[in-house]
Amino acid sequence: MLKVTQNLARSARFGLTRNARVGTQLRNQRWLSTEEKRHSSETIHRGTELSRQFSGFDNGEPIRTSLNFKVPHKPGALEDVLRIFWKHDLNLTRIESRPSKFDSSKFEFFIDFEGHPEDPSVVKVLTNLEATCQDIQVSDPKAVPWFPRHIRDLDSFSQKTLDAGEELESDHPGFSDTVYRTRRENIVKNASTYKYGMEIPRVDYNEDEIRTWGAVYRKLKGLFADYACTEYNQILPLLEHNCGYGEDNIPQLEDVSRFLQSCTGFQLRPVSGLLSARDFLNALAFRTFFSTQYIRHHSRPLYTPEPDVIHELMGHAPLLANPDFAELSQQYGLASLGASDRDIERLATCYWFTIEFGLCKENGDVKAFGAGLLSSFGEMEYACCPEKSNEPVPPTYLPWDPAVAAETAYPITTYQPTYFVAESLKDAGDKLKMFSEEHIVRPFHVSYLPMSQTIHCDRSVKRTSYPVE
Repeated sequence: MLKVTQNLARSARFGLTRNARVGTQLRNQRWLSTEEKRHSSETIHRGTELSRQFSGFDNGEPIRTSLNFKVPHKPGALEDVLRIFWKHDLNLTRIESRPSKFDSSKFEFFIDFEGHPEDPSVVKVLTNLEATCQDIQVSDPKAVPWFPRHIRDLDSFSQKTLDAGEELESDHPGFSDTVYRTRRENIVKNASTYKYGMEIPRVDYNEDEIRTWGAVYRKLKGLFADYACTEYNQILPLLEHNCGYGEDNIPQLEDVSRFLQSCTGFQLRPVSGLLSARDFLNALAFRTFFSTQYIRHHSRPLYTPEPDVIHELMGHAPLLANPDFAELSQQYGLASLGASDRDIERLATCYWFTIEFGLCKENGDVKAFGAGLLSSFGEMEYACCPEKSNEPVPPTYLPWDPAVAAETAYPITTYQPTYFVAESLKDAGDKLKMFSEEHIVRPFHVSYLPMSQTIHCDRSVKRTSYPVE
């Protein structure tokens, strides 16, 4: 498991192709002669030798092969190559080209396609290419950090928490309360037994827990009209009507998850403690948000040293029903898949300044959309209207720029000295997507297939075994 920094581990969350079938273009071209379809055993043998350059792997995912080769720099050269793939019904997932560095009369092509190098059809393609191309090489798959390819893969790390929810620090308000600690242990068991496809276990919250929720709910709701973004204020009444949000009832994760799925496809999943930044972000690629179910200690209802169900359901869940915010959240997840440790840290920092403490412009004012603000009445007021706060020093506001935010330090035990302000939720997502495309370096591109809840990867990669050290 990737070890995150102490800042991330104790923060409010970070304890947080194109797929083109060549045959579509060439379907009606009947150009292959009988001679071109013939393959001698000697030619097949040469193709097999080429295929053995590939270090194949098969873990139940679609196998892809990577090739690079040179062709003459002349009209029709690429078409000749594509016809070979069409002839053998092989599907391309990536194609790139560039002039040859050492021979101006040649062009280099880099192609990925579906198929194992030792499949008979692939062997024949390699053989046919020898007559058309030069310097054919079958490339080994690119090694990248492990990442989930199917939503079910989240089961493999959902229990790999940096600390467990029942383990409390000595300065936690409930540290000496054995009844509270036992209660948390019982609630955490829900997450420890949960698997993909199961209904989220319901918690029968007691009177102390409901009173704690109610105290926070009343305090926060009195501020939302002034300081929460319009999208949040539009969604909260829907949650009250559909999911039982109210000061006298703690909503159940299962009910909220179903509502979110009907709005944006996002779903909640119970977790027993703080996940690594990589694991938490990876789950967002599948529109899955890991959420705690336990609640803060009743002795200090307006304070929590870690994410609890109030932070999750009041701070995070409402805006996951908004399409632009859901897209922003998933962009973090997609960008994190197979990313380097350094890029994970940069993405996690950007996440902190948006999903946790983000602000956006509205009619000349700044409004909160970050969960750390929406679940904290004191910092929400400080961030949106510092002149009403008792804090002596007002915050600094910067325009949302992921490249700047990714390198900006932040505290975890005090109000934020710096906030990034987006033009809108859509603006926040658009700029993050651009940042990911330009600054997150990976040897492949990914996309999410919602019908199968899988990740499509456009080229051959080899995921290192989980956990990543």
